[in-house]
Amino acid sequence: MCASVGSRVPGVDYDPISVALKFGFLAVLYLFLLWIARSALKDLRGTVAPAPDATGFHPVPAYDTAAGGDAWLVAQRGGGLGEGERFDLIGGLSIGRSQEADVRIDDRYASGLHARIFSRDGRAYVEDMSSTNGTLLNDASLHGEAELVDGDVVRIGDTEFRFEAGG
Repeated sequence: MCASVGSRVPGVDYDPISVALKFGFLAVLYLFLLWIARSALKDLRGTVAPAPDATGFHPVPAYDTAAGGDAWLVAQRGGGLGEGERFDLIGGLSIGRSQEADVRIDDRYASGLHARIFSRDGRAYVEDMSSTNGTLLNDASLHGEAELVDGDVVRIGDTEFRFEAGG
């Protein structure tokens, strides 16, 4: 006896299997899309990498803030700041467009909290806070943090600062 083309095998219900296969396919599709989105987000966010010269071998700076020396950030141009305006680095400071920033700059290329300057072991460091447009240190792109030495220039968009260390 031959079954006709449109007939079903008695006792077998294909509807639950086809529904399960459809949901399984959708689950795999959504997992794939989630994997792609997480990968793209990780690439866009970027990982905080150590500075290119993070070997542990650094020249000794000409100042020692732990021994009572002072350090300042001096505005050179832009950001709605006066040329020569000085910011004391005791306790560190943050730079950005946000009201929460210690040094508020009016620069369309700056993020809310764009960069921070802090002290560690008597040395000053600058760190880009994963800003959108990046921070330049002596005209080189800054990734993560880097040590500051006297005369270094930090640029955020059109705003430029000079680091000064004094004794």
